Order: sequence, then C-alpha cells, then structure tokens
Amino acid sequence: MADTEEDPAAVRDPGLQPERTRMAWRRTTLSCAVAVVLAWRQVLLIREPSGTEVVLVALLVLAGLTFLTAAHTRMRTLATPASAGRPRTMDARTALLATACTLVLVGLGAAIVL
Repeated sequence: MADTEEDPAAVRDPGLQPERTRMAWRRTTLSCAVAVVLAWRQVLLIREPSGTEVVLVALLVLAGLTFLTAAHTRMRTLATPASAGRPRTMDARTALLATACTLVLVGLGAAIVL
C-alpha cells in the first residue's frame, strides 16, 4: 500500500449511529424521570408518607438527577464536532456512575412499591 493512500479501516462513516445513541440516552433519561415522578406521586400524594419513605424518595430523586447528569455528559460528548470521526469511549467513571444510579433506582423503586 502506498503512503498516499488512506487506510480503509481508518475512514469511518458513522451514519446515523451517533444520533441513535443520543436518542437512546434520551429515552433512558425520560424513563428514569417517569419512574422518579411516579414514585414521588405514590409516596407523597396518594398516601400519608412515613419518614423512611420520604428519605427513599429523596434518594430516588438524587439518583435520577445524577443519572441525568451522566447521560447529559455522554450526549454532549457524542454531539461535539471532534467526535465526527470516532467518538471517545465512555470513561469508566461515567459508566460506573450510570450503572450505580440504575441499580439504586431499581432498589429504591422496589422498596417504595413493596
């Protein structure tokens, strides 16, 4: 291969993949927000909440906001012009944060429902 030719593996046409990924993050954050609002509604509006339930809802809201922050950071990374070629991979901290928030949301949601 001559030095002037481009390596076909280095040329990347991302197509709609970055947009699909951003849309997936948006759907996930919307689902998270709906779960938080429904839990908040169930505990604080439908019945008389106990102190424990209020704390669980507060933690649920905090986990939801943390997840929203991690997802927004990832969506911004995918939307930057520098990522037009190949977007940076998600750093381990953001991935761990998103995973932890998801597990916390599941656990707290189950505790509120039961």
